[in-house]
Amino acid sequence: MKTTNRSILVGAAFLMATSAIGPGFLTQTTVFTEQLLASFGFVILVSIIIDIGAQMNIWRIIAVSEKRAQDIANDVLPGLGYVLAALVVAGGLAFNIGNIAGAGLGTNVLFGISPQLGAVLSGALAIGIFLVKEAGRLMDRFTQMLGFVMIALTIYVMFTAQPPVGEAAVKSFAPDTIDFLAIVTLVGGTVGGYITFAGGHRLIEAGLKGKAALPEVTKSSVYAIGVASIMRIFLFLAVLGVLSQGFSLDPSNPPASVFQLAAGNVGYKIFGIVFWAAAITSVVGAAYTSVSFIRSFSPILENNHRYLTIGFITVSTFVFAFVGEPVSILVLVGSVNGLILPLALGVMLVAAHKSKIVGTYKHPIWMTVFGALVVVAMSYMGVYTLIEGIPSLFE
Repeated sequence: MKTTNRSILVGAAFLMATSAIGPGFLTQTTVFTEQLLASFGFVILVSIIIDIGAQMNIWRIIAVSEKRAQDIANDVLPGLGYVLAALVVAGGLAFNIGNIAGAGLGTNVLFGISPQLGAVLSGALAIGIFLVKEAGRLMDRFTQMLGFVMIALTIYVMFTAQPPVGEAAVKSFAPDTIDFLAIVTLVGGTVGGYITFAGGHRLIEAGLKGKAALPEVTKSSVYAIGVASIMRIFLFLAVLGVLSQGFSLDPSNPPASVFQLAAGNVGYKIFGIVFWAAAITSVVGAAYTSVSFIRSFSPILENNHRYLTIGFITVSTFVFAFVGEPVSILVLVGSVNGLILPLALGVMLVAAHKSKIVGTYKHPIWMTVFGALVVVAMSYMGVYTLIEGIPSLFE
C-alpha cells in the first residue's frame, strides 16, 4: 500500500472514530456501566459486531459507486438525497451545539475559564483548521493526535482504577442481564446520524474509491470501529474499577467523577483534557460531514464548502455561547437523528444491487442480510425515541 493511501485510510478511520467519541459517548458509557456493571461488556461486544456490519456496508457502497451518500440516495429515488441531507445537517447542527458545549466544559475543568469563553476559543480553533489550504490533511492529523491522546490518558486512568478484568471478560460472553436498549443506544452513538459517513466521505474527497480500493476501504472501516471501541472498552474498565472499589459516581457529571476517584486531582485534569479532545474532534467531524452532505448539490456549494464548514461551526458556537443549549430542540432533533442510520443504510443496501449505481460490483449477500437486520432494529428504536422525545417539548 502506498504511504499516501495509508495516510488517507488512517485519517478517515480516525475522523469517523473521533466523531463518535464525543461528550455523549463518554457519558453514555459511564452511565450504562454504572447500571449493568461487568455485564456491560456484553453490550459493547454485540454493538461492535453490529457497528462493523453497518459501517462496512456503507463505506463499501460509497467507495464502489464513487459518490457521496446523498447522491446515491437521489439515484435510488429522486429527491431522497435532499431529505437525507436535511436530516443529517439538522442532526449534525444540534449535536454540534452539544459538542461545543462539551469543549467549553473541558476548558472550564482545565483552566477555570467560563464554559462560554472556552466554547468560543475552541470554536475558533476548529475554524482555524478549515482556513488552512490543506484542511483535509490537517483535519486528519488533528483527529489522529487527539485520538491517541484520549486513548492513552484513559488507559492510564483505567490502570489506576484497578478493574476486575477477569470478571469483565467472563460477563462479556455470559452476562447477568441483556439490555437491548443499551445495545441500540451504543450502535446509534457509534455509527448513527452523520458519524458513519465521516470517514466514507473523506475517502471520496481524497480520491480513494472504486472497486480496486475496496480491500483497503473495508480495512479502514473496521479500523475506525476498532479505534472507537478501544476507547469505549478502556473507559468501561475504568468505570468498573472505580465502582468495584465501592465508590459512587456523581450523578451531575458521572465521567468526571470516574477520573477523579481513580486518580485524584490529576485524574480530574485528565478528564478535562479527554472531554475537551472528545468534544473538539466531534465538532470538526460533525461540521465536515454535515457540509459534505450538501456540497455536491451545486457548483457554488462545492467551490465554497470550506466557508460553509466555517459557518456551520460559527453558528454552533454562537448558539451555545449566546443562547445556551436549546434542550427541547436537542431532544427532538436528536431523536430524528436516530432515524438517519436506518434510512441511509437502507438506501445503501438498495443501491448495492442496482447496476446503474455500482456497475458490475456484486455486494455480498451476508452483508445485505446483516445490514437489513440493523435497519429493522434501528428503525424501531429510532421511532420509539422520537415518540418519547416529542412530549418533552410541551412539558
